Amino acid sequence: MRETTGVRRQPRLRPVRPAGWWWDGLLLAALVALTVALAQGHLFGLDRAVADWSEAHRPTAARWAAMGLNLLGQGTPLTLLAAGLGVLLAVRLRSVRPVLPPVTAFVLTYLTIGPLKVWTARPAPSASVKEPFLAPEQTLPLFQQDLPVRFAQSYPSGHVANAIVWYGVLALLLAPLLRTFGRAVPPRLVTVVRVVPPLVVFCTTIYLGWHWLTDSVAGLLLGLLLDRLLRRVPWDDLPLPGPLRNRDRPFTSVP
Repeated sequence: MRETTGVRRQPRLRPVRPAGWWWDGLLLAALVALTVALAQGHLFGLDRAVADWSEAHRPTAARWAAMGLNLLGQGTPLTLLAAGLGVLLAVRLRSVRPVLPPVTAFVLTYLTIGPLKVWTARPAPSASVKEPFLAPEQTLPLFQQDLPVRFAQSYPSGHVANAIVWYGVLALLLAPLLRTFGRAVPPRLVTVVRVVPPLVVFCTTIYLGWHWLTDSVAGLLLGLLLDRLLRRVPWDDLPLPGPLRNRDRPFTSVP
């Protein structure tokens, strides 16, 4: 029988690396600076050069391979997978805590990525070769609110930001879930889960011409910022409502 106590330790933010809030401030400042630079018409030459190079070096086989690899950044499947792992771990531990990271990540991405896309209103590189068939120079600027929303949601890259956030959540849940089955997860594997899929999505999104280079850089900055915020949350110590306190077993420290 598990011993219980009426006193739970006060929640304290979990450590992240690099430590300190200066890194978060740097990520936010870089995102703001990049957005301001684009709003003033800078970096368009770099975006166009990368997009043109990608188009000129995109044979059919490479394009199909990149499209398959880019599926690693699909937000909806990643959300469902993370939610499924959270529920499975919650059932095995008889605790609601494992579902908190997926729910929080969903709310956080929903309130940031989508609104930023709508606010910045930037078309994708492909907007010149398919609907709305803009002139090439018209596909680069931000704040084109005169376009229908579906044609101007390129900045920042949701694929890249979602990949960073959701693979971070998957890495958080995977290790304790496998420990409940008596399996250990090497730390290097956790790092691979966190790093490799977002890196693949970053490269393939640019290569396929689905986003400008600066779109993906902005998605990278935003995703890293959100990931650091999520990694700081003390999931095992968050206070829960009264009815859930008998389902509050910690999960990040499962033996």
